[in-house]
Amino acid sequence: MDGTLTVAVHDFEAIRRELGLESRKPILEQIAELEPERALHVTARLDAIELALAARARAAAGAHALLERLSGRGVRLGILTRNSFANACETLRASELSRFFEPACVLGREAAAPKPDPAGIRRLLAHWRAEPGEAVMVGDYRYDLLAGRAAGALTVYVDPDGAFPFAELADVSVDSLSALAARLG
Repeated sequence: MDGTLTVAVHDFEAIRRELGLESRKPILEQIAELEPERALHVTARLDAIELALAARARAAAGAHALLERLSGRGVRLGILTRNSFANACETLRASELSRFFEPACVLGREAAAPKPDPAGIRRLLAHWRAEPGEAVMVGDYRYDLLAGRAAGALTVYVDPDGAFPFAELADVSVDSLSALAARLG
């Protein structure tokens, strides 16, 4: 969602500093290693930081047009995010993308193990009664692509910078959602 459907605004190093976590290590995995009481406090602070960011979310260029096109074709859409469900919903609301997603198809970190674990994709597929070969995982980071691959879905890597450092994990690489829409034909 963040950095794919919406303009990326998270400064993960700044968030880690704010939370008192180690640099360059995944936030959720570090929190999982904390003592329970500290983990609760750090998670609450993370939720507050993410909620403030979510309230300012803006749709990425081409997001509305792509989602309109997919919805018009009857494509089932879901969100799998390392954010909380509440923050994911606020991001979708603020970016005016919420109408494209059923709440049951928005999975935050409370609903499934965080990406790169494929459990969330598998949960969405079960909800839709779909097979992995019918699914496409679109994301902007290696965790998205790893989760998609592990679930057996086609992976689409969106990198607005065009650098594509995780291209080996993607079946398709594009520099924008508009470029992805153009490939749909």
